[in-house]
Amino acid sequence: MLHHYEISRHSHHAIPAMRSAPSPCETCPVRKASICGYDGLDLSRFGDMTKRLTKPAKSTIVDQGNQADAVFTVVSGAVLLSKSLPDGRRQVVGIALPGDFIGLSMAEVHGFSATALTQVEYCRIDRARFSEMLDEEPRLVRRLYATSASELTFAQEHMILLGRRSADEKLATFLLNMRERWARIRSASARVDLPLTRQDIGDYLGLTIETVSRTFSKLAKQKLIAIIPDGIRILDLAGLAALGSG
Repeated sequence: MLHHYEISRHSHHAIPAMRSAPSPCETCPVRKASICGYDGLDLSRFGDMTKRLTKPAKSTIVDQGNQADAVFTVVSGAVLLSKSLPDGRRQVVGIALPGDFIGLSMAEVHGFSATALTQVEYCRIDRARFSEMLDEEPRLVRRLYATSASELTFAQEHMILLGRRSADEKLATFLLNMRERWARIRSASARVDLPLTRQDIGDYLGLTIETVSRTFSKLAKQKLIAIIPDGIRILDLAGLAALGSG
């Protein structure tokens, strides 16, 4: 086997040269879909302020109200974003999938909780150093701006979904959105993974768990979907899209 060697100034013996470890960003499977996925980013610097962590399913990543000293990027798995309401109820405000950025508002405290739905691998990025990099890197700012614009559009559409749609329309739209989001990181498929419980989906769509279960069964009877372990398979994409469009 060939080795690279450097010669010590005080010795005639060749010793193996030390090689710096590659940045975890270089091998990240979802970097192109994430906020750091653009050409020219200093991966070594970005990697230095990033810790790659793993959490088991049902564990807490972020607690609502805690100091926001970091932002996060999901590498694998799925994360449920929720808010606790003053009356004790819970509102699910989002589902973060691989490539998604958590902590977009850059507020002083977290306005939501983030809970692992499955085993989750994610990057924890020091917020102070991330803010410094934003001041120096216009391409990262543009990437963050594009992500912000996309999140705002999605939030507006979700408000309409909650207030103006029937249960059938809400669930159809949700399934189509999940299909589209999974397609960002893998090829589009009739299979849609749903790492959420029926209660989670109900809290996201403003429906009771009974209504969610009944609507899933209704769509299955209409041959629009087939219910499979850990998700659904879309049988009639055009039909589901027509239902979702209202």
